[in-house]
Amino acid sequence: MHIYDRHGPGDDVDMARPPLIDREAVLDVALAVADEYGLEAVTMRAVADRLQVTQMALYRHVANKADLLDGLVERLLAELPAPDVDLPWVVQLRTMADGVRRTARRHAGVFPLLLQLPTNTRSALGVRDRVRVALSEAGVPDQRVASAERLVSTAVLGFAASEALGRFRGLSRAEVDRDFTLLQQMLLAGLQDLRHDPVRT
Repeated sequence: MHIYDRHGPGDDVDMARPPLIDREAVLDVALAVADEYGLEAVTMRAVADRLQVTQMALYRHVANKADLLDGLVERLLAELPAPDVDLPWVVQLRTMADGVRRTARRHAGVFPLLLQLPTNTRSALGVRDRVRVALSEAGVPDQRVASAERLVSTAVLGFAASEALGRFRGLSRAEVDRDFTLLQQMLLAGLQDLRHDPVRT
């Protein structure tokens, strides 16, 4: 249940006051606007209008447009699976990669934010760290875990964004599925090479 803000004294308010809002409600609406009309449609005014509040009411819950977009990134990342750390590292990485692809298809308008914004939110850092732990378990040398994570994440995010935004529109679903499987196999082969390639200083 969402929190309800109150209008100030002297406002003409009906018995049924419009619901106002906690941060989750703001992000719910922002994500709905983006899913329906695209990321460019996500403005403070659009979110406020849909919630039937003033723009000023939003600033109790999001500091500015940048904070709103960070919140959308958090919302997308919250949808990603968090595989059991006791599973084999390759299963963990495949599960996360498949989850990225599903999220991109659900939220094509918002998904490119994951490629545009730095990974400085709590959820983003959590996902990054889960990938790094799996890479360490795969035997990637400690000095190369960070760069391997960046490359693996960028490849998976880039594929998912390309699919969601229609780059593969001329291909069948089966062909895209095969391409994604091939991408994962190529990434796993690269990780195997890292396990045996000496670290150069």
